[in-house]
Amino acid sequence: MGLKRRINYQWRLFLPIATALCIVFGAIIFYQYKREANYRAQVFNTEIDLIDSRILDAYRQDVNLRTFLSFIQQFFQGSMFEGVRVSVYTDDRLTYSLGTPIPLDMTDVNIRKRSATYSNVEGSDGERLVGREEDKLYFFSKVKSDDGKVTVCTAMPYSDNVHDAIDIDMRVWLVILSALAVTLIIAYLSTRILSRNVVLLREFAYNAASGGKVREDYEFPRNELGDISREILKFYHDRNKSLETIKRERRISIHAIEEKAKISRQMTNNINHEIKTPVGIIRGYLESILGDPEMDDQTRTRFLERMMTNVERLTSLLNDVSTMTRLENGADMIAIESVNMHDLVYQIEYDLPANNLAGKMEFQFDIPLDCEVTGNYSLLNGMVCGLIKNSALYSGGTEIHLNMISENERFYVFSFYDNGNGVGEEHIPHLFERFYRVDTGRSRKMGGTGLGLPIVKSTIDSLGGTISVHNRSKGGLEYIFTLPKYVDKD
Repeated sequence: MGLKRRINYQWRLFLPIATALCIVFGAIIFYQYKREANYRAQVFNTEIDLIDSRILDAYRQDVNLRTFLSFIQQFFQGSMFEGVRVSVYTDDRLTYSLGTPIPLDMTDVNIRKRSATYSNVEGSDGERLVGREEDKLYFFSKVKSDDGKVTVCTAMPYSDNVHDAIDIDMRVWLVILSALAVTLIIAYLSTRILSRNVVLLREFAYNAASGGKVREDYEFPRNELGDISREILKFYHDRNKSLETIKRERRISIHAIEEKAKISRQMTNNINHEIKTPVGIIRGYLESILGDPEMDDQTRTRFLERMMTNVERLTSLLNDVSTMTRLENGADMIAIESVNMHDLVYQIEYDLPANNLAGKMEFQFDIPLDCEVTGNYSLLNGMVCGLIKNSALYSGGTEIHLNMISENERFYVFSFYDNGNGVGEEHIPHLFERFYRVDTGRSRKMGGTGLGLPIVKSTIDSLGGTISVHNRSKGGLEYIFTLPKYVDKD
């Protein structure tokens, strides 16, 4: 058994409308036909009655009926009442006649006074006066005067003129049918426009459900349904864009997590490597001391001093690792406050002779007294000390400078530089990488952990600033970093 063909949505929408229109127009046509037929027949009856009434009026006014009948004949000449027959009986005797006399006793044809319709002469149930004479149909009217002496009989043959007068003009049907055709065409076009929205929405829904490509250039009609369709399409594309954004952000997040895990593994490996060296040295000296009870005091003292040096190196490494972990994993836990950079750097300069942080290098700074930044005092102190320590250990220069060089609405810009030897340009992009060393042997000898500059960068990043480094044309390295201005929210 074959599947039934599904009717197009447009035709399913149009056919009920067309059927309803045809029913409505049919009812209107039928009603108008009956109304118009009755109206035309009533007009015809009225004219026949007027002929009788005018004759009786003339009789009552003693007007010469012969002259009056001659006037009626001339008056209706050329009209649909041309050929009307009128007979006047006085005391049942024919006194005047217009045309062939009409018999007074025409009871055999069921004569009545008025007719209601003439749309179908033969076999009609309408009230009418019908008589036959030589197979010709006539319409009759019979009226008596108030005194009963005068009887007026009127007969109108059912001619072509009469038929045309009481029949409905065919042009009326053409107008009605034309109006129906125009209405159906308008309905067809309207349903076509409406169905276009549905067809396009169906295509969109099918493609969306099947995972196919959904176009963005659907041309929906400019109507309410089209507006709804466009909003649905816009919602769908916005939703897809949101999903794509979520997927992209998820991929970025996964990549960031993977990178962080990779860095953590790398950092762990580096830490293990960095710890093994001082631990191995300490263990070697301990084994030597424990294995030689007879070791002289001078040698034992030298071994203990070297062990202490490596313990300090190990301690420094662990402190740096702790600081780095704090900056990376607990950046949102850092207490943010107003820090006066002038006062902070002044205190660092004051403590330099005691802690010997700058070694033999001279430290100078130029920072305004009102330089208030948004930061954390402990972290900023460690950041500046880290830059000073790095220059003192590796620059080979004699001077260190820290200046505030410019500002804008949001940031202060600082310059930290030395007059040392600088580094090779190939090392510049890697200076902030964890455990990166320009000279590995020299760095370890100087007690460096490889985390000084990465801690400096992480500190500035966590506070919302930026940092960059380059070789100065006059020699040495220059660090340009920014810190956000402090804004009192109160």
